[in-house]
Amino acid sequence: MFGLIMTGIIHFETFLLASILLNLTPGNDTIFILSKSMGQGKMAGIVSALGIGTGSIIHTVLAAFGLSVIIARSLLLFNIIKYAGAVYILYIGYKMLTNQTELNTDLAEENKAADYKKIFRDAIITNVLNPKVALFFIAFLPQFIEKSSKDTVLPFLTLGLTFITTGTIWCLILAFFSYTILKRLKGNKKVSNYINKICGLTLIGLGIKVALTDNR
Repeated sequence: MFGLIMTGIIHFETFLLASILLNLTPGNDTIFILSKSMGQGKMAGIVSALGIGTGSIIHTVLAAFGLSVIIARSLLLFNIIKYAGAVYILYIGYKMLTNQTELNTDLAEENKAADYKKIFRDAIITNVLNPKVALFFIAFLPQFIEKSSKDTVLPFLTLGLTFITTGTIWCLILAFFSYTILKRLKGNKKVSNYINKICGLTLIGLGIKVALTDNR
């Protein structure tokens, strides 16, 4: 069974190492997860990580069946997705920036501080509406698929899921790490307020960055 799954894939060990290193590099997903985890608690960070992973699965499936190629080649479609994602991220950042609720780890631990369904949805939408992710998948994954392979869907899905698995593990580690910082800041109202402001400004910066992304 394993041999069947690996059919059409070349240099898998190199791909695995590259995936781990790429996932360790700070990016948009890292910012989103850290913002949610530090702003709303450990579980919010975990849910964000799972949402990001789910969004990446959607990108993998689209890339595997060629839809991402259409997005990359269509300037209009690329811009629609890009600006929709940018506006959504800017909205989330604005809400955090203007949020007057104090950071409270006790509420986070009791699962009362956050709407996890909304956080999960936000994470998926943020990831899916980031065209750079789609471009990454169609540029990186094909390098590890045999050119002579008649069926590229299964190798594409295998590589994509491998990348997502390593990325999700790292994102979960980030969620736990940021929450540890949060617990140490418990009870400091000024710092709690600053965290909300910093997270909000960071997400706004992320939204601007996505808006300025091109399809090259």
